[in-house]
Amino acid sequence: MRNGLLRILVVGQTPPPYGGQSIMVQALLDGSYRQMELFHVRLKYSEDMDSVGKFALRKVWLLFTTILRVWWVRLRHRTPMLYYPPSGPNMVPVLRDIIFLCSTRWLFKWTVFHYHAGGVSGFETRLPALLRPFFRLAYRNAAMAIRTAPGNPDDGKLLGAKLDVVVPNGIVDSRGSVQERTAVPGDPLIILFTGVLIPSKGVRVLLQAFRELVAHGANVRLELMGRWGDRTFEAECLAYIAEHGLGERITFLGVRRDLEKQEHFAACDIFCFPTYFEAESFGLVLLEAMQFAKPVVSTAWRGIPSVVEDGVNGFLVPVEDPAAVAERLLLLVRDEPLRKRMGEEGRRIFAERFTLERFQENMEEALTKAARST
Repeated sequence: MRNGLLRILVVGQTPPPYGGQSIMVQALLDGSYRQMELFHVRLKYSEDMDSVGKFALRKVWLLFTTILRVWWVRLRHRTPMLYYPPSGPNMVPVLRDIIFLCSTRWLFKWTVFHYHAGGVSGFETRLPALLRPFFRLAYRNAAMAIRTAPGNPDDGKLLGAKLDVVVPNGIVDSRGSVQERTAVPGDPLIILFTGVLIPSKGVRVLLQAFRELVAHGANVRLELMGRWGDRTFEAECLAYIAEHGLGERITFLGVRRDLEKQEHFAACDIFCFPTYFEAESFGLVLLEAMQFAKPVVSTAWRGIPSVVEDGVNGFLVPVEDPAAVAERLLLLVRDEPLRKRMGEEGRRIFAERFTLERFQENMEEALTKAARST
């Protein structure tokens, strides 16, 4: 503590790229706090989503310079707490974390890990025996582990964190910044998906479910917002769309940001996110739909049930189950009062639990608790 404030060094990626973790690190830094003062060393290994988690020689140099910057900020500003979001369970980011944390954690009285990506605690057995002691040195015995939802992997507990807390994510309430719409009688209903277009985000599942909707005579359109993960999967999906004559009903929007992105959330009728992504922990896109009072269909996967209450603000289905997705979507398509009721419940839940202000309040409480309890 200095001048009564807890001084914290936040080491983390901020946009770009615009992933959930980088957005939430920026949200933490943007807060105004009474009990703590934040300093930031930006991780900049990846400036776009295509390079996330991939090896490049320049990243080795960036890792070295990042360690030096952390040393400098720690000594200059006397920050006793390190805040760090560990990687997901992938080899290149884990090796990077091991080098970084073994080189820096010893400087700090407290280390807080914020697990935006889940599952790294089980990665130790996948490493060569020579590296496992360094894995434990890097990740074990943090002062606090923060998860975004109770249903996420309990990485902190498994790695010996002294405290384990849940802090839900939150976003700026953008309602009122763009015009909202819902389909009028006779117009097709718009189903929106947002995320990286890869299999584990549920893209193939959604396309199969959408085909079933069309076969049942539903007057619907599908919009998918995001970038393709790879060209092979893109070609596979486009071939499926062409084979089943869905091309005129499906639009790929590409990457949209800021107000342009919000316009599509505000203009859809149903949001569908059938993810089973390996590192999924929360699903910020669900909040982006809920703030505009849109009903959602998603999966009972990781932290998503903490956001979507089945039968209240939307439906939860098993992972990789196109028939279940189609069934729930069809219920919403055929029942306008149900869409309206679930959408309004989603708006209520968002306003009560998932605003940016609530997130920042909860983070300040958690981080100061970590300093008081150890």
